[in-house]
This record gives sequence, structure tokens and C-alpha cells, in this order.
Amino acid sequence: MASNKTGIDLTVVGSTITWDDATWILTSSFIIFTMQSGFGLLEAGNVSSKNEVNIMVKNVVDVVFGGLTYWMFGFGLSFGKDDGSNPFCGLGYFFVDVQGDELGVIFSSFVFQLSFATTATTIVSGSMAERTKLSSYIIFSLFNTVVYCIPAHWAWATDGFLAQLGAIDFAGSGVVHMIGGVSGLVATLMLKPRSGRFEKDAPKSSMANPTNAIIGMFMLWWGWLAFNCGSTFGISRGKWKLAAKTAVTTLLSSMSGGVVGIVLSAVVHKGKFDIGFLINSILGALVSITASCPLVHPWEAVIIGSVGAMATLGTDALLYKLKVDDPVSAVAVHGAGGFWGLLSVGLFASKTPVEDLLVGRAGLFHDGGFYLLGTQLLAIVCEMTWSALITFILLFVIDKTIGLRLSLEDELLGADLVEHNISSDKWFGDVPHTVFSVSAENRRRQSLMEMYAKSQNNNGRNRNCVAAVELSENSDGLATTTAKQTETRHRLSFADPSPNDHSPSDQLSNAIKVFNGAVIPTATVKTDSYRRQSVSTTLSYPI
Repeated sequence: MASNKTGIDLTVVGSTITWDDATWILTSSFIIFTMQSGFGLLEAGNVSSKNEVNIMVKNVVDVVFGGLTYWMFGFGLSFGKDDGSNPFCGLGYFFVDVQGDELGVIFSSFVFQLSFATTATTIVSGSMAERTKLSSYIIFSLFNTVVYCIPAHWAWATDGFLAQLGAIDFAGSGVVHMIGGVSGLVATLMLKPRSGRFEKDAPKSSMANPTNAIIGMFMLWWGWLAFNCGSTFGISRGKWKLAAKTAVTTLLSSMSGGVVGIVLSAVVHKGKFDIGFLINSILGALVSITASCPLVHPWEAVIIGSVGAMATLGTDALLYKLKVDDPVSAVAVHGAGGFWGLLSVGLFASKTPVEDLLVGRAGLFHDGGFYLLGTQLLAIVCEMTWSALITFILLFVIDKTIGLRLSLEDELLGADLVEHNISSDKWFGDVPHTVFSVSAENRRRQSLMEMYAKSQNNNGRNRNCVAAVELSENSDGLATTTAKQTETRHRLSFADPSPNDHSPSDQLSNAIKVFNGAVIPTATVKTDSYRRQSVSTTLSYPI
């Protein structure tokens, strides 16, 4: 965030922000809010089809609940100026409501900072995808504001201790992205991998809709221009020149990152162009340039973006090797990209003629010595430590009270069904969803059978099919799922869902057996410590 100092000063009303500046800030804020749609589409495209709706809902939750707590206390802890404010946190502006000359300045600043705060929380939702209870996530979203707002004070308030030391994080490589990435890492380690994620035959990617993921990337790409350019915090007194330079460096960084992703994909995948490589390399490059966008030359932005893309893809591969399950690569993109982004300021930053953002200092490669690099490293350590510690405390308390993770049964069925009563056409195929006069719990259990049952020869005649699905522990500590067919007058085919889905077909080693003309799947899934259940139900569908 730009100002005449290293931090944001909201106290000099009328001289720091003009009405032109406020218009620029508000317009940028509105565009940044559209990034929630981009995050949602990106995450929905990366997860399996049975969890698409649920991950979109969690993006809504980030704005609804996280935004409310930011209004209540987050903005005040970041930029409050009342008595008692100190280098660690601010005090004041709680339940933001101001009058008089401050009205325009504070409200426009609040809306801008709110868009950043909700983004920081949304990053974490991707790492927790496909196995987290929505109720637990709502509570986390409510209080995750604390994870963001305190480091925001350190780096961006005039009395924040990092700002006073001269640390630079222009648009939030550290405060927004690295903090979100570290929180995501803690969350995914506490949740542990999705069931079957690292089994021998499990696919590396669970991307259900690559098209949606790419559309989401484009929306983020566009929103990132407002994210970075809007951080000039105005266009008066030459700030528009900083905004123009920021747009150029942001675009060049992302383009160079995309080139790296395509080239590395062709090498690693032997001529094939992996969608995940492309998306993550561009986003990683965008994260990397966010801290230094107005402070580096265009050719330096190309280097920063290229290194950021390589760091992102390398971290993602390392996490997979270590069996850390991050469904949308949020830790690699935002964590590794944010780390490199802060570090690159200490190497490449140079003085700008418009505003003295560096307070007379420069990066190591511009004869600035090691001071700026040292303050950037200090900022990295402080922000990572804070994010990891507070996130762990929040999730630990939630886990010990209402629990974080879905049960095995609910995870296999998918959060769309168990939490929103929405079924995926990709799962159930042509099997009609008969309305049963039973409880919601029974309908949920009946879907276990529906996931496997799909009529292959539909001659329009209705017959009753009695099926039993059982989850029971065998001698090897595995849960065996067996479907038995008792109606044998017509041959039935129990088809698996797409092997590209991170669905039970990924987790269940399917052995097809024929019994009196019926095809019976017998499957096995590792259950870890999750509960086992036995259910049986009757389904009616045309055969």
C-alpha cells in the first residue's frame, strides 16, 4: 500500500486521500471483490464433481462471515488510532462508523481493506477442500480475520513495527498471500489427506472441470490488476504513474510465469501441457510480483515471475512427494509465491521518482546493501510464525469441540449431497432419484448404492432392485464395501464414476463379479480412524 511513508496514514484527512483517490480505491475494491468468483471457479474446477457446490459456498462464507468480523474488529486492529495503539496492533474504528470529514477516507479505506481480508481467508478454503465440515469452516472464517488483521498492522499501519523498520510489501505478497498459504498448510496437515488420496493407483489430479479452473484463473488475473494497481491508494500527485508501472510489471511477471509453466509441463509430461502447471505457474508469478510491482524494472518483473513460477511448481511437487494433500495447490501458489515475493523486494527494489516508498533504501542488486533484505526476512519469519500459530489454535479448538473433518461416509458421498442435498449428475448418471418417504439420513445412505447403480439396458419397465451396502472392518484393518443384487431377472451393470474423479473409484479397488446374471462390485477402502457404518436400502428404478 502506497503512502508518503512505509505505512498507511488515515489520520491526515483531506491531504492523504482526495475524492479522486477515493474513486480509484472504491473502483479497485469492487473489481477485487470479483476475485471471489475467480477463486470459487478455480477451486470448483480443481475438486471432484461431488464437492463443487460446497467449495463455492465456502467462498460465499468467507465474505459473509469473514467480512462481518472484519467490520466488527479487524479493521480497527489493523488501522485503529485510538489511545493504546502500538506497534503490534491498532485500537479504534471498531464496528466501523464515522462521521464528518473522516467519512469518505475511512469508508473507502475500509472497503478496500475488506476485499483483501476476505481474499486471505479464501486462500485457506482451497487447502481444506473436500473433507471439512461446513459448520466448522464457518466458525474458522469468523475468526480467521485475526490471522490477517494483525500482520496488516505490522506492515501497513504507520506505527506498525515492520513498517517502521522499512519492510516493504506493496500489495500483500506476505500479508495476504503468504499468510493465507501458511494457514492452508497448517489446515491441511491437521485435516490429513483425503481418503485414498495417496493410495498406489490414485490419480495425482482430481480436477473435475479444467475449463472452470481456467476461467477462474482468468478472473483472478483480471482482478489482480486492481489488486496491485489499486494499492497505489490513489491516483493524485503522480500516483497514477505508479499504477501504470504496476500494471506493466504485473502483466509481464504473469506472462513469464505462464511461459515457464508451459515449458516445464512439456518437459515433465513429455510433450503434454498440464492444466495445473499452466494455472499454478501464472498465479504463482502474480503472487510473487505483488510485493514489489511499482519498485522493479520490467525486465526484473520477468525474472521475478519466472522464479516464482518455478518455486510454485517445485513446492507443489515436493508437497505431493511428502503426501501433503493440498487440493488446489494453495500452499504452493500463495505460500511459496508469497515467500519469494517478499524476498525479491530485498534483491530487486529500486527507488521510484514518484514517492519515496523505500525511505531512501534499495535492494541488494541496486547497491542498497543487506538492510532491506534483512528486514524482508524478518517480515517473513514474523508473518509465517503468527499465521501458523493462530491458525493452529483456531483449528485445534474447533476440532476438539465440534470436529473439523467429515466422516468417511460423508466424504465418499460428497459434501454437495450431505451438506446441501444436491446430487451430481456425473455420479448418478441415468439413475432417476426416486422420492422416498424416508428421513433425510436414509436418503443419504441410499445414495451409497446409487453411486454404483446405473442401468445399462433401459427398456422402460420398472422393477424393484433390493440392494445392500455394507461398510465393515476386516482383519487387515480395512473397510470392505459390498453391493449385493437380489433382482436377477435382468442383467444390471454397476458402473464406476469417472476415473479422473477423486471419488470412491479412486479409493476403492473394484473387483467385478457376476452373480446370477448381475454384475456385483466388491470394493475395499482404507478407513483410518473414521467411523464405519452398515446400511441397507431398497431402490426402485427402470431396467
